[in-house]
Amino acid sequence: MSGRRLSGVGASRAAGVGTAVRYASGPDLGDPPAAGDVDVETETERFEAAREAVHGAIDAERDRVADRVGESEAAGFDAHRQFLDDPQGTDAVGDAIESGLPAEHAVDRAFEEFIRRFEGMDGRTAERADDLRDVRDRLLRRLVGVDREGLADLPAGSVVLADRLTPSDTARLDPDRVAGVATVAGGRTAHAAIFARSMGLPAVVGVGEGLREVAVGETVLVDGAEGTVVVDPDAAIREAAGGDDVAVRTEPVTTADGTPIEVAANVGTAADVDAAVGHGADGIGLFRTEFLFLDRATPPDEAEQYEAYRDAVAAFPDGRIVVRTLDVGGDKPVDDRDRPAEATSFLGERGIRRSLGPDADRFETQLRALLRAAATEPGGQLSVMVPLVSTVGEVVAARETVASVAAELAAAGEPYAVPAFGAMVETPAAALLADELVEHVDFLSVGSNDLAQYVMAAERGNRRVAEYADPRQPAVLRAIDAAVAAAAGTDVRVGICGEMAGDPDLTELLVGLGFDELSVSPPAVPRVKRAVSEVT
Repeated sequence: MSGRRLSGVGASRAAGVGTAVRYASGPDLGDPPAAGDVDVETETERFEAAREAVHGAIDAERDRVADRVGESEAAGFDAHRQFLDDPQGTDAVGDAIESGLPAEHAVDRAFEEFIRRFEGMDGRTAERADDLRDVRDRLLRRLVGVDREGLADLPAGSVVLADRLTPSDTARLDPDRVAGVATVAGGRTAHAAIFARSMGLPAVVGVGEGLREVAVGETVLVDGAEGTVVVDPDAAIREAAGGDDVAVRTEPVTTADGTPIEVAANVGTAADVDAAVGHGADGIGLFRTEFLFLDRATPPDEAEQYEAYRDAVAAFPDGRIVVRTLDVGGDKPVDDRDRPAEATSFLGERGIRRSLGPDADRFETQLRALLRAAATEPGGQLSVMVPLVSTVGEVVAARETVASVAAELAAAGEPYAVPAFGAMVETPAAALLADELVEHVDFLSVGSNDLAQYVMAAERGNRRVAEYADPRQPAVLRAIDAAVAAAAGTDVRVGICGEMAGDPDLTELLVGLGFDELSVSPPAVPRVKRAVSEVT
């Protein structure tokens, strides 16, 4: 039926029209042989050989995603390696083989049990079931001897329909050939959805059983902005979709009545910096430095950090580069340093609390690298901000540490510059104290994701309370407004770097509140710039 509309969850702000193709990630195993026909030793060896081969495949996939999409997205594959080596999983497969199943059926049975357990949990934990499926399907393909079909060589203009896509499935898609992705199941914070967003692919997940009724070869529109899939869309529906091409604008933009608004990018790796430049960002509004530290046996030393910050500064010679100091804890643990078990880690020892406490040595090393990079010529203006501020004393102590590091560099004869200093507004405490914080900082940056989570007491990865963690909640908007209002009439700039900033539908609201800067994912820069130019 022409114009048939299906609803799901928009995973990206893009839209696209193309021809439907259907994809299934796992091979069909058929019925297992009789138990007496299975040689346990042979099947165990087959499983171990497949596991070793999948190890190598995961490492290669991780490296490819890091180069193509970014290190932050590639880090998701580290969980796959953990699942592959989990003794509970390997023991379950071994038990199934002992019971008389061949290796492939044993893997299928063992993983299905763990997948059901994950899906019975809340929030992001439930969505990790897709990571388990990814590992299972890799093992099954290796054991059955089939390759993953078609994803890397789809016809141009394909819209991929699937029950679900695993992270590695999504990473294999070619954005130049795929017009969109739609899945029966899945959530916005699943790794596959994050990959699609980072790649700029139109994607709608969690569409439901109705998606199975879409025939291969039909023309389909995927509108990630509206969270809809339309079969055989007419010209009016296509024109109204949110995926029209937006030209990259390399120059800064102003509102329609001449107010300059900086549109910067959120980055975590060198690949992200390149993407920010390519999409026309004015600078970097959030450099997530924790991605330099995660998933490695030893932390980066001062020289390695200096090079990363120097390269970012050099990439934007006329812009601002805002570097967030190490923000670990909560859902971002560092593996090489013991941390106490915390019942509620999001409310525990993370961000600036660690930098002024157990990670003080790392904080000083990072500041040395940053102050040295701030002296890069030619280069943009490097700024430093501290995360998860909840007291004025934390800001004062952090700034004193900057001054101390500067004095050490001066005594050693090292070239350095003292960067602009800022604080993130992510806690209700910071929003309520903003009128005092402005006396100690050069800028503030609102982290709307965490601020919404803390104001509304709703974990942002828990789908059951998603409506509460929405930054458009009145209480969250009042907290944001308090931070912006505190800087009014001062020289303190105020930016916003949460997901809220990348929604063009909210640009008018944010500009109206008085933000000087909107920092967004690189693919969102062109649309946000266009939205800014249309605001009066």
